[in-house]
Amino acid sequence: MLTNWICVTCGTQFTASPTPPEFCPICTDQRQYVAPGGQIWTTLAKMHAQGMRNELQHYDSQLIGIGTQPKFAIGQRALFLRTGQGNILWDCITLLDDRTKAFLNESGGIQAIAISHPHFYSSMIEWARYFHAPIYLHTADRNWVMRPDDQITFWSGETQRLLDTVTLLRLGGHFPGSTVLHWSQGTQGKGILLTGDTIQVVADHQWVSFMYSYPNNIPLPAHEIQRIRDAVAPYQFSMLYGGWADSVVQEQADSVVKKSANRYIEALTGAFIQ
Repeated sequence: MLTNWICVTCGTQFTASPTPPEFCPICTDQRQYVAPGGQIWTTLAKMHAQGMRNELQHYDSQLIGIGTQPKFAIGQRALFLRTGQGNILWDCITLLDDRTKAFLNESGGIQAIAISHPHFYSSMIEWARYFHAPIYLHTADRNWVMRPDDQITFWSGETQRLLDTVTLLRLGGHFPGSTVLHWSQGTQGKGILLTGDTIQVVADHQWVSFMYSYPNNIPLPAHEIQRIRDAVAPYQFSMLYGGWADSVVQEQADSVVKKSANRYIEALTGAFIQ
């Protein structure tokens, strides 16, 4: 019997096979990790049988978080963005349950899926096939796709327009194709940035950070932070939503990104003053 096995540590679903893969390439990469107990595999059927469920977090009427309970994989949540031109799923989670299907169908479905980087690929093909939605991934990260499918559209370059008001920006850093989503009409036209962990909201929500590996504490070099800072600088956004439920910068988020990048650069170059 062929099964689409799922890595428990990162939540990534693989191409169907009779037995689990020998290892998960995403977790054996130095940006991620294999849990101390070793490689563990599951399936969507097992997750449903264990009573896992998705919960919704309504930030406002146009932006809804979708996360799994009990916590699964790295604990990220997806974001459902409702616009007058169509609905977008930003980032992805592994579990797609009946409650989530019903809510999203009642909300007009999903017209496109965009994902920041490989740690959030999860079971994106399940979502894309159910909602008949194309997935937009940057081509620089195509080797990290563990379940190739015709639903995936690989884009290249530095920007990709999804809607008149929605643009994907390749910032790199964490992964070569790491991407953020800019919605120019969010917060009454002040703009919103959705970042996964390409730009990560830290414990003090007035700051963000940029890392090559978060779990293994591997920093990015100063020139990469400068490039990321400069790439996002032309875009206005008052709020920023990271990859987890409470990862939100509530105001002046574009200034927060700039000052955080400058602080990071100062720390790396020896100019940081306590």
